[in-house]
Amino acid sequence: MRITVFRRLMTEEFGSLRAEMLAKDHVLTSLGGRTVDQALAAGVAVKDIWRAVCDDFEVPPERR
Repeated sequence: MRITVFRRLMTEEFGSLRAEMLAKDHVLTSLGGRTVDQALAAGVAVKDIWRAVCDDFEVPPERR
């Protein structure tokens, strides 16, 4: 998954403002206590980050 696709999915799921805020502030324990932005900077696979976000926010399977 490309980062642009990931960002689009985040915006579609949470809205642009909330998606940006979540990426910056929400800590994902399944990614070693990193935020989305920190995980991206650390080179974590984008698909793994999306899965972690979906798990934390209980995104329905049809939108994952």
